[in-house]
Amino acid sequence: MAALFHDFVAILQSFELGPVEWALIMLCGILVGAAKTGLSGAAFIVVPTLAMIFGGKPSTGMLLPMLIMGDIFAVSYYNRHTNWMYVLKPIPWAVAGVVIGVLVGNQVSGNVFTTLIAVTVIMGLILMVWQDRRRNHIVVPDYWWFSAIMGMIGGFSTMIGNSAGPIMSIYLLTMYLPKNIFIGTKAWFFMLINLVKVPFHVFSWHTIDWRTFTFDLAVLPALAIGAYIGVRVVRLIPEKGYRILVIATTAVACVVMLSG
Repeated sequence: MAALFHDFVAILQSFELGPVEWALIMLCGILVGAAKTGLSGAAFIVVPTLAMIFGGKPSTGMLLPMLIMGDIFAVSYYNRHTNWMYVLKPIPWAVAGVVIGVLVGNQVSGNVFTTLIAVTVIMGLILMVWQDRRRNHIVVPDYWWFSAIMGMIGGFSTMIGNSAGPIMSIYLLTMYLPKNIFIGTKAWFFMLINLVKVPFHVFSWHTIDWRTFTFDLAVLPALAIGAYIGVRVVRLIPEKGYRILVIATTAVACVVMLSG
């Protein structure tokens, strides 16, 4: 046991991070945990923060195991609220988007891609708010092609930069899912699609290895704290207020992406 702990500490020390960097990483862990358990948008600063510390592409590998651990917390609590139809419909298209993201890799300008994603989400937000104002006159776009488009964009964006949260929020918000079902459905979708991404990160991009996994285990307590905070706070937010929260935080995330 002592030898394992020594090896664990040695791996963490090999990253040569200072106290400020560790504090930022633990904050990212708390925000990921909170976002996964319902505080949508809480983690919008996580991607740029980890990219600043580890670099763009390596940071995607550092973040993915954290996201999966957060997904585990989320599905453990919200599993009973999942609407599986809205999990499974976009999954095949999202997997296709992941594969395209793997093939494209570094050939896409990160800034151009981020801008396109942000503009797409903003357009979706505008349409969704307009739909809310005229709900009795507009049919919710619950069609295969809508799931296909959102799934493809979501899969591509999550592979390139772990930035599919706003896309899937738009997709699920247009279905008018109740608060807990929204969270549970989103949690299972990302649990499945994030697991699909792991082999590509390990064998194609080489951004996840034993050191990466060991590092992310050190962030697990922060993830657990964030998950607890998310569950507790979401209980206090009414249905309508939660929808407004998701829309607002998604818009903020888009502004952050555009300004970056």
